[in-house]
Amino acid sequence: MATATETEAFAQRLKQALEGSGVRASPTVVANEFNLRYWGRSITPHTARNWLLGKAIPTQDKLRVLADWLLVSPDELRFGGANASGRTSEPDANFERLDMADREMLHRYLALTVPDRKTVREVVTALSIAAIAKKPA
Repeated sequence: MATATETEAFAQRLKQALEGSGVRASPTVVANEFNLRYWGRSITPHTARNWLLGKAIPTQDKLRVLADWLLVSPDELRFGGANASGRTSEPDANFERLDMADREMLHRYLALTVPDRKTVREVVTALSIAAIAKKPA
């Protein structure tokens, strides 16, 4: 069972993911958009409200749908920047491996508006899915 601190932290991460995807953090909007993507029993705006207020955390299947929709990692959405061992991830290690052109691209990406960032993420996701589909088995 999640503690109040855990549910409140989840609510903050959910709100950040929604904002990062250009989605208004409204219970009605979240419920409607979620239900378009979830094949199980639909949720009510009241359920989405509880997620947004930090009163509840969705079940794993619902969490995965939220993460896929918002283009974030399910683990990061649920637990934050710490991995299963409790250690924080080290994004700087990956950043150091980037060449200057990639660093400049990230700098420009971060300067974009939230809706424009969402568009870029969707394009990159579509390209990566296409690349995976083209790989020989």
